[in-house]
Amino acid sequence: MLAPLDNGTVFKRAFTNKAVFEQFVFDILGLKITVDKIETEKKFQPKVGYVDFEIDIYAETTDKRFIIEIQRIDYDYNFDRFLHYFIMTIAQQQRKSKKYKLGQTVYGIVVLTRPYKIDKKTKEPIQDSILTLDIDPENLSGEKIKIWGHQLKFLNANPKYKNKKTPKNYQDWLDLIYSSISEQENFKVNLNNKGIAKVVELIDYENIDGATLHAIKIQTEKKAYLKIVENEGIEKGIEKGIEKGIEKVAIQMLKNNFNIKSIYKATGLSDNEIRKIQKENNI
Repeated sequence: MLAPLDNGTVFKRAFTNKAVFEQFVFDILGLKITVDKIETEKKFQPKVGYVDFEIDIYAETTDKRFIIEIQRIDYDYNFDRFLHYFIMTIAQQQRKSKKYKLGQTVYGIVVLTRPYKIDKKTKEPIQDSILTLDIDPENLSGEKIKIWGHQLKFLNANPKYKNKKTPKNYQDWLDLIYSSISEQENFKVNLNNKGIAKVVELIDYENIDGATLHAIKIQTEKKAYLKIVENEGIEKGIEKGIEKGIEKVAIQMLKNNFNIKSIYKATGLSDNEIRKIQKENNI
C-alpha cells in the first residue's frame, strides 16, 4: 500500500532521493543532470525581497549550471506565491556578481495535488494538466529567442482533467501522484520508469520507519485542519499550533535518545532547530 504523495513528509521522502529527483527532472524538463546536495525548506540568507519564503525541495547541479526547485501544493493554487519564489531564486544570483549576468538557469516545478479548485483570480477553471511559464522573449514571427532559459512548470495531478494529448513522460508521473492518493492499494503506474519504481519502493508503508510514519500522521492532521478552516487568520493560528506539535515530537524523541538525523526525518526540523529545542529543554 502506498503512502499519499499529497502528504508533505511523503513527498519529500520520495523526491529528495537523488535517483528519483534526477529522473523526474529529466522526464519533466528534458534535462540530464547530476545533483549533489538536495535541500528541503530552502531559505536564502540574507533573504531576497521582503517575503521570508521557503522552497520545499531545492538542488543545484554539480556543474553549477542549473538550479532546480520543486514545490508541492495541496491547500490552494496561489500562482502568485510560486511566481514570487521563482523570480526571487533568479534574483538572488545577482548578489554574487558585480554584473547583471545570471550564472545559472533556474527551473521550477510545482506539483498540484489537491482536488480541482476554481482559480481565485479569474474564477475560470484550471483544466490543463501541464502549464509552462517560459520567460524567454519571442519575435514577431512567434519564434523564441533563447536568452535566459528560466522555466516554471505546473503539474496538475487531478485525473478529472486528464488530457489524451499529455505526453507520456508527464502522464506517468501524474498517474503516480494520483494513484498514491486515490488508488493506494490497486495502483497502476509505469514501473518501467526507474524513477517511478524507486518512488513506489520509498513510499510503500512497509518500507517506512516509525518516526517517519508519525511525521506523516502530523501532516495528515494538519491538512485536515486546513480543509475545515477557511479564515486566513485562524489558519495561521492553526499553523502555529501544528509547529508546537512538531516541537513536542522532537522533545519526546530527544528524551528517547533518537539521533539528530532521525528527528529531522520525522519532523522536518533543521539541525540548529533541534539543538535549540534540546538546549531549551535541558535534554
